[in-house]
Amino acid sequence: MGRGKIEIKRIENATNRQVTYSKRRSGIMKKARELTVLCDAQVAIIMFSSTGKYHEFCSTGTDIKGIFDRYQQAIGTSLWIEQYENMQRTLNHLKDINRNLRTEIRQRMGEDLDALEFEELRDLEQNVDAALKENMQRTLNHLKDINRNLRTEIRQRMGEDLDALEFEELRDLEQNVDAALKEYHVITTQTETYKKKVKHSQEAYKNLQQELGMREDPAYGFVDNPAAGGWDGVAAVAMGGGSAADMYAFRVVPSQPNLHGMAYGGSHDLRLG
Repeated sequence: MGRGKIEIKRIENATNRQVTYSKRRSGIMKKARELTVLCDAQVAIIMFSSTGKYHEFCSTGTDIKGIFDRYQQAIGTSLWIEQYENMQRTLNHLKDINRNLRTEIRQRMGEDLDALEFEELRDLEQNVDAALKENMQRTLNHLKDINRNLRTEIRQRMGEDLDALEFEELRDLEQNVDAALKEYHVITTQTETYKKKVKHSQEAYKNLQQELGMREDPAYGFVDNPAAGGWDGVAAVAMGGGSAADMYAFRVVPSQPNLHGMAYGGSHDLRLG
């Protein structure tokens, strides 16, 4: 009993359509292989399903491009000439645009202006002014965005405007705040350490000044007296303003041993040192 004829029309059911395509594709590929082997023919088949899936078959010893080249030679035309001409036209158009842009850039930089007419120079000036205004506006908008973002970040770090933040943004904000607090703590600690060092240095400098002042302005002192075999007491008497130049030292003459150890009162043979 033979199979019933199938009406040749589009299969509406997508599953049935795909199954039929798969079966018939396999049959066509089988016939192509048989033609290649039995008849030594060169066969090429390219197929696309309704879903866009690509399938091909080509005889052994050749490829799809070789088949297309033989086809072009057989019919005396080129399959790619129109596409090549379109690409060539596009390339020439882009070259013209590039050349015009380079000329415009040089003119905006103040070069190649000799060949321009008055109207062209005026148009160029207007274009430059418009470009400057646009650039300034773009820069201003960018700065406004930066300022707005910084203000938002500051409010968020102060604990405000947190409702609109996602979990990841809140976590990043928390990490940034923690890092800022740690850095602030380090800076504060270093500042306190430097303050203590400065205070210590100031106290040491003050003590050194006092010590040097006492050494440079003594009220009493001792001088070496080798003839007497020891030290003689010396009294420094300030004359006039009390400066170092007005001070006189008195000492006991070695020939008066009975005066040694006495105070400097009286007039027992005291001489200027």
